[in-house]
Amino acid sequence: MATLKLQVQISVDGFIGGTAGEMDWMTWNWDEKLIDYVGKLTDPIQLILLGRKMSEGFIPHWQNALDANPENQAAHKFTHTRKVVFSRTLKKIEGNNVSVADNIDDIATLVAETEGDTMVYGGATFVSSLIAENIIDEYYLFVNPVILGKGLPIFDKVAGKLPLTLVESIGFECGITVLHYKKQ
Repeated sequence: MATLKLQVQISVDGFIGGTAGEMDWMTWNWDEKLIDYVGKLTDPIQLILLGRKMSEGFIPHWQNALDANPENQAAHKFTHTRKVVFSRTLKKIEGNNVSVADNIDDIATLVAETEGDTMVYGGATFVSSLIAENIIDEYYLFVNPVILGKGLPIFDKVAGKLPLTLVESIGFECGITVLHYKKQ
């Protein structure tokens, strides 16, 4: 069965960006254990879903990384994997293997038609809408060792309880703790 996963960097107090979307608080000195973990997590991914704002940095970043180093496995994965960007304003986005959709109701069909897993990477608005619709099967919260106090939340649109089951909690030397949950 196809699985819809969310992988997101998050602060200890639950924000995925500063009040203006800043991401300068994220830990990027990842240790080998975390790099390997992410490689195993993304290996079965056959479809990537992105919000418009996230796609503006994600797509060119990974293409540039691949151009700079064709042996970069992560860059190869993220450049060549099919990507669907959700936007109400754009009709086309430049990039390798990218298409645009405007209705999140299409996500269930996209996931069902994909042989491997689907991963969501997105900004607060896009991710919040998917969480509120309760369509994410697994959450991979990369908790960074920082408290922001204020910022962009992703759980604020949940109308009631959203019960989850903890699958694993792994701490890494760089300070990031990955919390892996499945929805009940």
